[in-house]
Amino acid sequence: MTKAYVDPAMAAILEAGRANPAPAYEKIPLAEGRATFERFAAVWNENAPALAGRRDLVVPTRRGGMAARLYVPSNTGDLPLVLYVHGGGWTFGSIRTHDRAMAHLALEGDLAVLGIDYRLAPEHPFPAAIEDVADTIAALDKGLLGDDVDVSRLGIAGDSAGAGISLGALLDPAVRARVSAAALFYGCYAPDFATPSHAAFGGGDFMLTTARMRWYWRNWLGKLAEDSVTPATPSRGDLSGLPPIYLNAAGLDPLRDETLDLARRLGEAGNDCRVDLFAGVCHGFMQMASRLPAALRAHRAGAAFLASHLQ
Repeated sequence: MTKAYVDPAMAAILEAGRANPAPAYEKIPLAEGRATFERFAAVWNENAPALAGRRDLVVPTRRGGMAARLYVPSNTGDLPLVLYVHGGGWTFGSIRTHDRAMAHLALEGDLAVLGIDYRLAPEHPFPAAIEDVADTIAALDKGLLGDDVDVSRLGIAGDSAGAGISLGALLDPAVRARVSAAALFYGCYAPDFATPSHAAFGGGDFMLTTARMRWYWRNWLGKLAEDSVTPATPSRGDLSGLPPIYLNAAGLDPLRDETLDLARRLGEAGNDCRVDLFAGVCHGFMQMASRLPAALRAHRAGAAFLASHLQ
């Protein structure tokens, strides 16, 4: 087997990670896992880029108030808005863990970005997070942000599980009618573990493992079977009539082939889709922008795609 190319900056991060490894999250108590996930993410969010404004707020939803954070990169006014859905296997993550990522997206595209703390699995499996996305859009239409941004020009973006949630939300005609473009980064779109990328990269040498992804999917699906065809597994659904979609995949990611398969399906369904493959980097690489130049390139590419369709 040909040895996989590893970006030199990624290799240094992997080496440091071997000295201070993350736990097998699927084998420790959930509360401990969430606290540990936040702690590891804090390192990547130190000295995040400065913006014209960061504002915490509460989004009214059918289940009560949901924490959110608005990022405004400049004072030019009337900026388009991108709703950002964070990753973390549907089980972890928050507006805190993805602070730098949302700031970069805002700055690179001159876009306002709204991140949300959607309900997490396994306490809140499908469709909770998708409902929270739909409820956020409804709140935007009722004036949640006032005149701060132009919510008529709305995009959606997400990474990993957040990308899957975003695509699942777009299968709802009401959401699809409001969203003009999407950027989905190294997403989870269906629980298919028999791909070449799972075989090559899911064993533990490249951060995310196949075993952890199986656990994440069990958390998200709840009582649904792995072969279900619902917005929980959006790449299996009817993908026709979607807005323009940007996809990226990480070359060393067990989920790489999910994105490449989704790109094919989107094209076959007649959608405007672009896909970029970032060689030599692992799942979650866009979180590592402080040390990984490829992460900055990925933020710029996704932001440019969104801006081109929203500006």
